[in-house]
This record gives sequence, C-alpha cells and structure tokens, in this order.
Amino acid sequence: MPAAAVVEATLQPAPAESGTAAAQGEAVHWFDLRTVPATPWKNGGGSTRELVCWPPGAGTDAFGWRVSVARIAAAGPFSAFSGVDRQIMLLDGDGVTLHGEQAELCHTLQQRWQPWSFAGEQPLNSRLIGGPSTDFNLMLRRGQWQGRMQVLHDTGTVGAMGAGLCMVLQGQWAVLGGDAARVLQPGQGLWWPEAMGARVLQPLQPLSPEVANPHPFAPDVRPALVWVDVVPVHL
Repeated sequence: MPAAAVVEATLQPAPAESGTAAAQGEAVHWFDLRTVPATPWKNGGGSTRELVCWPPGAGTDAFGWRVSVARIAAAGPFSAFSGVDRQIMLLDGDGVTLHGEQAELCHTLQQRWQPWSFAGEQPLNSRLIGGPSTDFNLMLRRGQWQGRMQVLHDTGTVGAMGAGLCMVLQGQWAVLGGDAARVLQPGQGLWWPEAMGARVLQPLQPLSPEVANPHPFAPDVRPALVWVDVVPVHL
C-alpha cells in the first residue's frame, strides 16, 4: 500500500464546524467554509464569511486580526478600515480591478493565489472583470499585529511561530498530531490563537504530489494551502 494511503487510512475526516464560535481556551479551531454563514454587505454588492476575528467578539473597530472570505458580486466601494493593514488574494472567479482616487493606484486582482497588500483606510472602488469573484482577506491592526498570507504546496507546521490560520485550496491534506489527526478537503481548515509550544502539531502534508482533478482555474496541479501567520508587535 502506498505511504499516502497508509496515512489517509489512519485519519478521520474533518468535522463541519463553522466560524469563530470556539472557546478561547482551545488550542486549535476547525472550520468548513461551506458551513460558515455569509453576511450580506449593506450595499448589496457581495457577502463575507468570517473565519476568525481576534479577540473573539471584537467589532470592526477593535479586532486585532481577522481572516475572511468575501464574494464580490457587483462593482462598488471597499469598506474603509482606518489603522488596518490589509492583504487580499483571488480564490475564484474572473477577478476584479481595484482603483483608488488617484490614477496611479490601480491593481488588477486576476491571477489566483497571489496576495496583494494595501492600507485599509485607502479609498478603493472595485470593478468586476467578468462574473462574481471570491477573495481571501487578512486584516491586521497596525502597530499591534503583523503577519502575512502565502500559498504552500508542500508542508506547514501549525502553531510553530504564533497565531494563524490555514485553509485547503486544492487536493487533500493530512493533519497529524495525536487526537487532532484528520484529512482536510478544499475549503476546510483550522486556526490557532497563539504559538502552541509543546502542543504544536506535526506538519500538514499533502496526500499526493499532484491533484487528479485540479480546480479549472488553478495555476497548476499541485496541492495548495493558503497559510496565514500573525504575531503581536512588541513596542
């Protein structure tokens, strides 16, 4: 039996948990994007699925860091977040053009899985290139938290450095480590509120170096995982 099959046979499917309802005392919080409720935007131009907002219960003017998936269905302005650094990445759809009040500020978000950073207070308007687009978003309270998002194709270690989140984009990924062992499918993932020290899980590993049925808009056939690392700023 291939090694990947042996690993997969010992793992449990990931549970269909939703959103940020887990208690603060838990080390790892699991989610499935399909079960996370979508909150419609006030302007009717899209919706947001919040994966984590830290600290729990914080409003839009008080969170330290926040990760969400947004669906942009119509052209319109981006909400302003003063004092927040933002990173955005296209997951699905034809893409969107973001442009500011000044002509030199214009970015086309059309290539999948390529993060772009901008200041949250910067006024931006979006224009769809074709149909609706789905984006992955990271927000960091400036001066309090710093971090990055990236796409991994090999392995990643949960809780090795600080807080964070990961979500499968393509392929199947094995999460190893004691009672947490399980298999994650596209749209499933986990987040952790702090560095885990001795509780750190073994690295997440793809079950195959290539995906048999890749996403039709994926850059290639490798398994893919969006990974977010965040750490507090020590002044």
